[in-house]
Amino acid sequence: MRKYLIPAFTLLVLGAINCKKIQQGFLSETLRYTSPDLYAQRGLALVQSAKIFADGSTPPISFELLNLRDSSGKPLPEAFNTKYDVTVFKPGMSFNAATDTTVALLNAKRETVSVFPMDFNKASGQLSFNKAALNIPLGIYNFDIKATNSAGSRVYPSFGRIHVVDPTQEDMFLIEDNVNNAFDLAGTTFAKRNPILKFTRVSADGARIILKISDKNGSAFNPRKGEVIARGDRPTFLSYAKFNPVVFTDTALVCDFEVAPFPLAKYIAGGTDWGHLIYYRIPEKNIIFDGSSLGTLNANLRFAFTIKMEGTFIIEYQLPDAVRVPAP
Repeated sequence: MRKYLIPAFTLLVLGAINCKKIQQGFLSETLRYTSPDLYAQRGLALVQSAKIFADGSTPPISFELLNLRDSSGKPLPEAFNTKYDVTVFKPGMSFNAATDTTVALLNAKRETVSVFPMDFNKASGQLSFNKAALNIPLGIYNFDIKATNSAGSRVYPSFGRIHVVDPTQEDMFLIEDNVNNAFDLAGTTFAKRNPILKFTRVSADGARIILKISDKNGSAFNPRKGEVIARGDRPTFLSYAKFNPVVFTDTALVCDFEVAPFPLAKYIAGGTDWGHLIYYRIPEKNIIFDGSSLGTLNANLRFAFTIKMEGTFIIEYQLPDAVRVPAP
């Protein structure tokens, strides 16, 4: 019988291979946000970035924000590390338009807390900004990220750039619906051209909507004289904010909504989810649509929007295919 001898050197090599440490997990070199440029529109109730894309890295991953700095070389503003008072709903509390009918009832559900204007989520890498971000100076702020998982830790220099900006008109408003249908006296529906809806924030004071409804020539309907009325079977401004009566003036409907965003919650009644829809009507005696005659068609206005911050807003709602007939 032949005997085979394995050289000692070979045994040493095999032993070294068998004892080699197995790599635990994987941490990618190319973690990233969707875009490295993150925008914080200061003053909005909540602004959030995307989460960090892990690129196949082994979970869980913990993130740390490092070396936040002013891109211009100036010292980092103290506002980032200063707490400010903001009013929020108490834990477990939410707004109910049907029962929270006064400012006192609303405030009973809210409390003042002291918070930093920016929060960094260590589990997702998501950045969040609250109303206190209004105190952060405009500018661009760079930062690094440190990521840690079972594979170890890695620092990613100049990982992102925070652009602190003032919100544009488009940032403050979200138009969700905008339709006008006409009805004749028999209840037949006639689709009309969509109204022209325009928002303007005229002041940072208060929490007020001034809704001006006008015809194609710019003549404003007079709600005080009944040229604009509520529809009894549909939600109106009062369905979303009962804190103050809606005022009908010679040129506008005025709604003081107290707190942003407005509406704070969807309107649900009788098993119907109305979302944020608001309805008003212009009687047939006060409007003439193109191609029709006086007294034949009324206008049923339907719109929905979200206002994302406090202030005084003028909403211009123009009917492009009708003219006003003033009430006597």
